[in-house]
Amino acid sequence: MIIGANGTGKSSIVCAICLGLAGKPAFMGRADKVGFFVKRGCSKGMIEIELFRTSGNLVITREIDVAKNQSFWFINKKSTTQKVVEEQVAALNIQVSNLCQFLPQDKVGEFAKLSKIELLEATEKSIGPPEMHRYHCELKNFREKEKHLETSCKEKTEYLEKMIQRNERYKQDVERFYERKRHLDLIEMLEAKRPWVEYENVRQEYEEVKLARDRVKDEVRKLKEGQIPMTRRIEEIETQRHNLEAQIKAKATDIKETSQKCKQKQDVIERKDKHIEELQQALTVKQNEEHDRQRRISNTRKMIEDLQNELKNTENCVNLQPQIDAITNDLRRVQDEKELCEGEIIDKHKERETLEKEKKSVNDQIVQFDNLMTQKEDKLRQRFRDTYDAVLWLRNNRDKFKQRVFEPIMLTINMKDNKNAKYIENHIPLNDLKAFVFESQEDMEVFLTEIRDNKKLRVNTVIAPTSSYADRAPSRSLNELKQYGFFSYLRELFDAPAPVMSYLCSQYHIHEVPVGTERTRERIERVIQETRLKQMYTAEEKYVVKTSFYSHKVISSNTSLKVAQFLTVTVDLEQRRHLEEHLKEVNRKLQAVESRLIALRETNKHLEHKDNELRQKKKELLERKTKKRQLEQKISSKLGSLKLMEQDTCNLEEEERKANTKIKEINVQKAKLVTELTNLIKICSCLHIQKVDLILQNTTVISEKNKLESDYMAVSSQLRLIEQHFIELDESRQRLLQKCKELMKRARQVCNLTAEQTVPQEYQTAFQDLPNTLDEIDALLTEERSRASCFTGLNPTVVEEYTKREEEIEQLTQELKIKKVELDKYRENISQVKERWLNPLKELVEKINEKFSNFFSSMQCAGEVDLHTENEEDYDKYGIRIRVKFRSSTQLHELTPHHQSGGERSVSTMLYLMALQELNRCPFRVVDEINQGMDPVNERRVFEMVVNTACKENTSQYFFITPKLLQNLPYSEKMTVLFVYNGPHMLEPNRWNLKAFQRRRRRITFTQPSQ
Repeated sequence: MIIGANGTGKSSIVCAICLGLAGKPAFMGRADKVGFFVKRGCSKGMIEIELFRTSGNLVITREIDVAKNQSFWFINKKSTTQKVVEEQVAALNIQVSNLCQFLPQDKVGEFAKLSKIELLEATEKSIGPPEMHRYHCELKNFREKEKHLETSCKEKTEYLEKMIQRNERYKQDVERFYERKRHLDLIEMLEAKRPWVEYENVRQEYEEVKLARDRVKDEVRKLKEGQIPMTRRIEEIETQRHNLEAQIKAKATDIKETSQKCKQKQDVIERKDKHIEELQQALTVKQNEEHDRQRRISNTRKMIEDLQNELKNTENCVNLQPQIDAITNDLRRVQDEKELCEGEIIDKHKERETLEKEKKSVNDQIVQFDNLMTQKEDKLRQRFRDTYDAVLWLRNNRDKFKQRVFEPIMLTINMKDNKNAKYIENHIPLNDLKAFVFESQEDMEVFLTEIRDNKKLRVNTVIAPTSSYADRAPSRSLNELKQYGFFSYLRELFDAPAPVMSYLCSQYHIHEVPVGTERTRERIERVIQETRLKQMYTAEEKYVVKTSFYSHKVISSNTSLKVAQFLTVTVDLEQRRHLEEHLKEVNRKLQAVESRLIALRETNKHLEHKDNELRQKKKELLERKTKKRQLEQKISSKLGSLKLMEQDTCNLEEEERKANTKIKEINVQKAKLVTELTNLIKICSCLHIQKVDLILQNTTVISEKNKLESDYMAVSSQLRLIEQHFIELDESRQRLLQKCKELMKRARQVCNLTAEQTVPQEYQTAFQDLPNTLDEIDALLTEERSRASCFTGLNPTVVEEYTKREEEIEQLTQELKIKKVELDKYRENISQVKERWLNPLKELVEKINEKFSNFFSSMQCAGEVDLHTENEEDYDKYGIRIRVKFRSSTQLHELTPHHQSGGERSVSTMLYLMALQELNRCPFRVVDEINQGMDPVNERRVFEMVVNTACKENTSQYFFITPKLLQNLPYSEKMTVLFVYNGPHMLEPNRWNLKAFQRRRRRITFTQPSQ
């Protein structure tokens, strides 16, 4: 028995036994790397275990290198490999991975989680004969192969029957196939003869086309010889035509020059006519101007008379000036007011633009905050859809609650710096981060009834404390902790509503947990000893400090911080509230400015109207004042104009005389030009007559040429037709020649003949019995193909498949016989191995059940162990079932991780192991802290059973590790008790002297005075 306080190192002995016997580090459930089991600060560790063996003890040594996470193995001080160590340990029947033999502290709970099948396997390995587990494995393998063979035989039998049935169906098809083949052979021979017949027909046609081509060639030669005289005469006429056309061209040039001179004379005559017309027009203009001057003089005199009459009737306007001055002053005053009003309107417009820009800026900032909040809500929706749906319901139904209800803590918390989000997420569990916070129990029940019961949503809720913890001061000032690198408490890293902050302070003491830096981690041992803080954070780690209840030793553990996922988005809700208030203030100012602008526009409109009225009045007075002066000025101006018009006179008779003289001179020149034009016209007429004569001669020549060319074209057309016919015949000859070659090649290919080979005799003999014309061959082919087509649904591979299936049926029949023989052999093997395995197993389970039931009966409880299976043939489903009851009023229940309490599971586990003790064939068993969850009564009973059972003769060695014992327990002389003392005040190992301690004890006893 090994006893010692928690943290002194009892379990280290268990770990050393497991690792020293080549056990896997992960089996202890403490670490997955062997280097983690070495004491912190040490670079190497060593385990040495000595095992008793009749042939000589076995000393196993394992050296562990922490840096490389490697192990070096030695057996009896000689270097070896882990595989050799595993083989030696297995030879001694030591199974550190078997919970029935080796039960570390962290695996006690897992024993109850073993399935019935796993428990049977562990029991077989632990106490059964060596061959029992092997027989079980063989049975499972045999059964698996038996199932495979049964399935294979069944599939092959079904397949064989299908093959036989299919061949029976296809037998008639095969017979029809052969009949169809005879028709196809005849078709093949007809198709072989047809190219030869077709070739002969084309060859005869080729000879006929060749003769026709030679006849057409002679006709072409004769026509070409008859065209030569026509060609010579056409050339002579063409030369004569060219000479006549040259003379016609010369006459045309002379006519053009004479016509040009006529045109020039006509242009000069036209210019003279135009000059006469211009002189007449100028005289008419002067006459019109004189008439117009007389009319204007008359009109001006009448206008002067009217103005003089109006001047006589105009009133005296000397007394209008005071009225004008008064209106001018009023107008100036209205304009000043108008300028002030317009200036204020411009200022208000600028003020409105400024406010609108400010409003847009505030709106943009609010949108940014909303976007950040949306990001937080998206994360909530993606990870916890039920919680997100509950948030949406809460926002629409806040009127159902009497007091405030806060959305999930992860939404209400706002980090001051998102770099610190990892501390909050590592400190507050995820279940609370997604929890709703209530101030009233009644409100929470209403919420849960609607969300959980009605909507079936899975959500978490918490209630804020009645008294506020949010403002409680920490037990130690932050200034005292700054020397260790701490810069803040968790509470100061974020903002939250007061009830939420109060709940977090009361539940997770965030006002007492400081956050440090890398500097804190470097001096962590000093921090732990001097500050006595229970929890703290460094840059990347969380430290939890506890004090041992037994030794009062400070124990610390540290874990790496996980990366933050939910609180990395920072939303300053207070700033957003300020922005909303600011937005309301800006909107209020905008409304005031808009109202003032409307009033100013009305005022400005009124002043504008008043200004227009005053201007109109002033204008009317000024017009009345200046009217007399204007009339005098107009009369003076008109008199000056009248004088000028009377002085500007013209002599019309003199102008008419001068114009007539010039017209007579021009008419004389015009008569001379007309005479010259008449002579030129006569010359042009003679030239035209000569040109017409030449054109008539040219027309006669062209007519003769056209007749010759027409005859020539007729002959040429006939020649072209004959030549075209020749070309067509020649192309037909070439085509038929090519076709003959192709048909010859095709006929030889059909008969598989080379260019040098002749038609074999067998083909010639077969061809003699076949028709000799294409029509007859085609008719016979059609008939044979029709007969062959009557055999529908036949596949060319039917015969091959039929034959192949016949062979496959024979092969399958043989294989099926072999499989059935093999199956019978496996069934015989299963029967033999089952008898060798099942009977000893039933006896073994019966013995275990007997001892297990006795142990439970001695505790006034009931327990039972049986071999359980649903189907005797499923050997992989066999298992050991443990059923227990601890109260007389209940029934036996199967031992599971859920039905029994922790203490009941511990008692059941311990008693099952004790039932195995006397049957055990392993050299030792280890049980670590199995009594931790037991009540005192059961603990005492179990301890007595362990002592009585483990100290019997011929039982294996038993290691019982416990941190505590009840008083007045029974002990045996065969027990060895090891006390583990370990702590800061213990002596060094080299100073430990048990004899000196005994002498000192005796000396103290002797010197004590008698009572």
